Amino acid sequence: MSQFNIEVTQTSNQNIVKFIVNSFLTRSSSYEFKNIDEAKASPLAQQLFFLPFVKTVYISQNFVAIEKYDIVEWKDVQDEVAESIVEYLNAGKPIITETDTPKKVPITIYAESTPNPTVMKFIANKNLATGVFEFKNSDEAGNSPMAKALFNFPFVKEVFISSNYISVMKYDWVEWLELTMEIREFIRKFIEEGKPVLNDEVLDATNSVSNISSTKNSSEKTAKGHTALEKEIISILDEYVKPAVARDGGHILFDSFNEDTKTVKVILQGACSGCPSSTITLKNGIETMLKEMLHGQINSVVAVNG
Repeated sequence: MSQFNIEVTQTSNQNIVKFIVNSFLTRSSSYEFKNIDEAKASPLAQQLFFLPFVKTVYISQNFVAIEKYDIVEWKDVQDEVAESIVEYLNAGKPIITETDTPKKVPITIYAESTPNPTVMKFIANKNLATGVFEFKNSDEAGNSPMAKALFNFPFVKEVFISSNYISVMKYDWVEWLELTMEIREFIRKFIEEGKPVLNDEVLDATNSVSNISSTKNSSEKTAKGHTALEKEIISILDEYVKPAVARDGGHILFDSFNEDTKTVKVILQGACSGCPSSTITLKNGIETMLKEMLHGQINSVVAVNG
């Protein structure tokens, strides 16, 4: 019997930690359990729910992700949880009882326009990704079967996946009125058939792939190397800007800060990339906010890809 090992990985959600296993746990399905009663199909998940701080358990092909309540900090309990999972797996106990798998949840997708007229946001009734993933073309989409499939449509220019939505950018020679229903139904069927949105390789947060923006996001990894002012800038972007940008199907990343010119550079992704209103958002929104909150330490905000 092979010995299991676990690597603990943080996610962009401070309450969720992934326990990545060196072997497959399920064949192709992913499972989400909100409580011990829902977890009847998974003896492993049921055991984890005996821990008082466990709120939700996710089991996928090669990892277990756990969302905790705020009563503890992950740094205080994650090693103990990892040891508990390893001990359970090495004992050869069942992970999923296939004869008692949860009922298939119908997938619903609705389309939502964004400030960028070339981008439509397609929102699912389930989580699709933990992190932020941007694909500029089919070649970059090797680790995302969903994005790869979308690029088979000749009018798809870029694909952005995060949380429970997919933002699709089209070329200008077609109109969304002609495409929205087709793309919405395609995404719904793709997910409902159990096809993976992202491959295991891309789910491993330690995998350094150029098109995984979350691996490049300085605010989502250790802030070591940033000045005190840069940390403040990143904190403001994370708390006040990112949630609003995400609602419009986009994402913003801190790139750099020039102390001489007092210029903040950011990277715009998803619906924000190439958006006609992005300059207005940068100047009247983000730039004004940083100037007011940081009291003269900022002169301007520019997008390196805007």
